[in-house]
Amino acid sequence: MKPAIVTSTPQQDMIVKARELTQYLRSHARSVEESRRISEETMQQFHNAGFFKLLQPIRYSGYEYNLTTFIEVMAELGRGCVSSAWCCSICSIHQWLVSIFPAQAQQDVWGSHPEAIVCGSYAPATIASPVEGGYIVQGRWKFASNVDNAQWALLGVKFNTGSQNDTGMGGFVLISKNEWVIEDDWFVFGQQGTGSKTIVIDKTVFVPSHRCLTFIDASSGSPPGSSVNHNSIYRIPFLSVVPLGLVSPLLGAAQGILDIFIQQCGSRITRGAVAGGGNKISQFFPIQSHLAEASALIDAAKLLLMRDISDCEKKVANEEMINIDSRIRNRRDHAFSAQLLHKAITILFTHTGGTGLSLDQPMQRIWRDSNAIMQHIALNWDATSSMVGQHLIGIEPNGQY
Repeated sequence: MKPAIVTSTPQQDMIVKARELTQYLRSHARSVEESRRISEETMQQFHNAGFFKLLQPIRYSGYEYNLTTFIEVMAELGRGCVSSAWCCSICSIHQWLVSIFPAQAQQDVWGSHPEAIVCGSYAPATIASPVEGGYIVQGRWKFASNVDNAQWALLGVKFNTGSQNDTGMGGFVLISKNEWVIEDDWFVFGQQGTGSKTIVIDKTVFVPSHRCLTFIDASSGSPPGSSVNHNSIYRIPFLSVVPLGLVSPLLGAAQGILDIFIQQCGSRITRGAVAGGGNKISQFFPIQSHLAEASALIDAAKLLLMRDISDCEKKVANEEMINIDSRIRNRRDHAFSAQLLHKAITILFTHTGGTGLSLDQPMQRIWRDSNAIMQHIALNWDATSSMVGQHLIGIEPNGQY
């Protein structure tokens, strides 16, 4: 009997492509940090591999893969360079977000340029004032990661209906690169290579209605784009999806520092006489114990993320709505997984010794990057956990889910 031929799936092939880029990204991580942005060469590597097509509609040459594949791919990239993975992850998740906009907006972005990618700044930083056929906007939007390499921007606004005492409904507008300029103000201690600069629109810009999307529509389970992009992944509420673009690189960061720590355990010898100079650090019980703890934390975080999004994918595939219980659980687990991953990274970095402080050592960069990621409001445990607690005891949740 001939042995069965085992073939990989296209999704598995994408994970392999990401894994093959790990060493390249790691070798360029310091130069990315010094440049404060990822290079056009790295962007081309991502384009060639098809990473920006993962969640893009098939009708625009995308793949429409599931979100578990997205997590795996971005985590593999994060093993090499957290900033580079962050930029790829954010812009890839934005392909999904553009896909839930009305059909004409998708055509505007990808019709003549299917390779176009979108940066973004989510906080509703300005009022979108109504005019005939759409809205006008003007203002400044901070933290637009990978803005140097983007062709479009997804910007948070409050849509003003023009009625008295209207505080505005939160949402997004899509604006082409020729309508905004970049303010180079990204000078930070962590995630330096993400190029998360400020987008400035000095004069009012008209945004047609089809390039506008409210947060309510994005969370509805039937956003405008779901009528033309029939894959069920586009019906998952956006706050169950978009934070995956933030936490997946952090998962890769934790996996990456674990890889490096294990490798160093095989060769590193402590020089401290008090701590037992001349011995391999792998022989110390605390090192062994903390290594085990870090690995368990990473596994636990990944399992939570995978369980939640797999559950969402199954529900929408069966034409079920994602209820409030699931949506709040998802938000809890985005933030809690980030807590677990950050703890794992901190445990391992704490045991690197003085050697780990060198800028040539990737572990200090991973530790700094993880601390920077933890500042993102979407992963803020205090904000998210209070909302979860309110829901569990029957109080109306005060937060975004």
